Amino acid sequence: MKYRHLGRLGLKVSPLCLGTMNFGPQTSETDSHAIMDRALELGINFFDTANVYGQRKGVGTTETIVGNWFAKGARRDKVVLATKVYSEMGSWPNESRLSALHIRAACEDSLRRLQTDHLDIYQMHHVYRGATWDEIWQAFETLVQQGKVIYVGSSNFAGWHIARANEAAKDRHFLGLVSEQCIYNLAERTVELEVLPACEGYGMGVIPWSPLWRGMLAGVLDGGGAKGTRRASSMVQDELAGRRPQIEAYEKFCAELGQPPAEVALGWLLANPVVTAPIIGPRIIEQLEGAMRALDLRLGAGEMKRLDEIWPGPGGPAPEAFAW
Repeated sequence: MKYRHLGRLGLKVSPLCLGTMNFGPQTSETDSHAIMDRALELGINFFDTANVYGQRKGVGTTETIVGNWFAKGARRDKVVLATKVYSEMGSWPNESRLSALHIRAACEDSLRRLQTDHLDIYQMHHVYRGATWDEIWQAFETLVQQGKVIYVGSSNFAGWHIARANEAAKDRHFLGLVSEQCIYNLAERTVELEVLPACEGYGMGVIPWSPLWRGMLAGVLDGGGAKGTRRASSMVQDELAGRRPQIEAYEKFCAELGQPPAEVALGWLLANPVVTAPIIGPRIIEQLEGAMRALDLRLGAGEMKRLDEIWPGPGGPAPEAFAW
């Protein structure tokens, strides 16, 4: 495994991040533990979760599954652990969003469920316009001083949110954001306009979520939308109906390459020097093994050009994409 620096940090992480959102809703605790065991065997040291994962408000099912795996011993120190705060975890007014009160309370709850004394990366799951950056950073500074959090990251931020957050942190002599977790794949490339340039400018790692576009880039025209999978959902099927020509062209191109569509989609992201580690969310071990093969895939200039033709981006970073 060839590890990468997370943005400007000395911290090294695997070029694939193990996403755990399926643990609980789609994958049993026993199978989830087996996937995490295998990920560690393969050298994946970067795990991502969130307090809201598990589809049961306030329960933190997925964090609990991960915490029970840590409790088996001799593995916590091998993992760079990232979780998130923002979403509604209860019905009372301060059980969601990014008030200082909720950030600190949610951190304690995540630490308990994850059965650890610290979070390596604590990510804001969404921007919160109802709090000032002074309030938000004060809360994270306290957690860092207490040794409960090492780094702070963002998720689903716009480029200007990243800039404001980091400039406010600089004024407080605080490290600021070290990573951004954003939706990014061949079909959804809006972040190329301003989010990726902002991350590159501030030395932040980029951790794309949904790298396979909800499974649409994993091969859906050959019966891949089996019942019970995300690819079988009405939302995905509606998208498929509207984008079928592109998907047909993409899957045909992957067949010409002799590579599975999922691995090509991951390989395209891994070729971007601004991207640190796409988040893979395997439901079964076989999906994890398949994702690992993408690390050996090298796409040439001609192949990258062809992918741009099938899945055109927004036209480069702003403002060049929409100005003379």
